[in-house]
Amino acid sequence: MGASNVGAPGGGARSYRWIMPVSYTRGLRSVFGAYLRVVRLALHLARGTWIVLTRFPRLDRGARAAQVTRWAGALLRILRVGVSVRGEPPRAWSNGILIASNHVSWLDIYLLHSLLPARFVSKAEVRGWPLIGWLAEAAGTVFLVRERKTDAMRVNQIMAEHLRQGDCLALFPEGTTSDGGDLLPFYPSLFQPAVDAAAQVWPVYIRYLDADGQPCPDAAYYDDISLGSSLMRIARRGGIRGEVCFLPPIDASGLSRRALAQVTEAAIRAWLDAPGSEPGSTARPPA
Repeated sequence: MGASNVGAPGGGARSYRWIMPVSYTRGLRSVFGAYLRVVRLALHLARGTWIVLTRFPRLDRGARAAQVTRWAGALLRILRVGVSVRGEPPRAWSNGILIASNHVSWLDIYLLHSLLPARFVSKAEVRGWPLIGWLAEAAGTVFLVRERKTDAMRVNQIMAEHLRQGDCLALFPEGTTSDGGDLLPFYPSLFQPAVDAAAQVWPVYIRYLDADGQPCPDAAYYDDISLGSSLMRIARRGGIRGEVCFLPPIDASGLSRRALAQVTEAAIRAWLDAPGSEPGSTARPPA
C-alpha cells in the first residue's frame, strides 16, 4: 500500500489518504474469486452426493451416465475451464471402445466425462480421496492396485467384460501424470482387455492452454504438488481451456497388447509433434 500526504490549508496538520495499489486490489479479487469458486465446487460435490444417493438407485446405466456427463460439465464451468474438441469423438457404438489418453491433470477425467459416457480405470489411491473417490466409484470407475501384480488380472477381466457389453472405458496408460509437454511410455498390460474383446482403441491427446493459446502449466497435476494446491491454482487462474484431440480409432483385432500399446502411443506422439495437422475443431467455451 502507498500513502499520500494532503497538506491542510495554512500549513496545519496533515491528513493521510492510503491508496491501495491496483496490483494489490487485483490480487485480492483473484484470491476472493478463487475461494468463491472452491465454495461453489464444494456445493457441487454435495449435489453430486445427493444425486448418487437419491437418483442413481432408480436410473438405468444410460441415465446414470447422462447424469455424470452433465455433472462433469458443470464442474468445469465452475472452475472456468473451457473445452475444445479436435477430431471426431465416438458418437455411438454397439461394440465396446477403449479411450487411451495421456495424463496431465485430475481435470482430464472431467474433460472426458463431459464429452462422452466413460467408465474410467484409475489407481486405487483415488478411491481414498475425500468424497471425490466415492463419487468416482459411484460413476463406475474401476480401481487398480498397482502394487499387486495379481490385481491387473482382476481388472483386465472386469474391463474385458465391460467392453463385450458395449461400454466405453478410459485409461491413462502412462501410469502417471506429466506436464503435458511430452509423452511417457505406455504400459501395455491394460490393453489386453481390448485385445480379448476385439474392441476399438481411440487414442486421445489432452493439453491445457491459457487465454492466449499458450501451454498452461497451472493446470498440470504432477510431481509433489498436493490436490488442494492444484485446485487453488486452477481456481485462481481461470480462463483455462482443455483441448481434447480424438485421433482415428485403432482396431485391436490381430494385435498383441504390446503392439497395440505401441501403435496407440505412436499415434498420439505423431500428433504431439505436429498438433496443427489434426483437422477439424469445435470449441465449447465455459458458461
